Amino acid sequence: MIEWIIYACIGIGLLFNALGVIGILRFPDVYTRLHAETKTTTFGTIFLCLAVIVASASAYVSNGDTAALTLAVHTAIAAVALAFTNATGAHAIARAAHRSGIRPTRARVDRLAEVEE
Repeated sequence: MIEWIIYACIGIGLLFNALGVIGILRFPDVYTRLHAETKTTTFGTIFLCLAVIVASASAYVSNGDTAALTLAVHTAIAAVALAFTNATGAHAIARAAHRSGIRPTRARVDRLAEVEE
């Protein structure tokens, strides 16, 4: 049963990471590409981390392996850090792109340009 949960988490994680790659390749400008990459790969990577946590927690429960418990804790910390830093990094990249003169191709309203004027 635990194996199926692990496989499902890996499958969901790989699917969302693949969707992020497709979004990077298909979307027209830096902002939509950044949105696709940030949203989907954050979700996909968190599911991959969840698979590692479930697998290592299962190893800890069945074998009493403390290294597996350490791996689960470190993976949980990495997933939380990823959730915060990925959004912050995407915001910084979008802000830098806007300040360098790259404008959204299909945006109707550019509120950041209104603030800077």
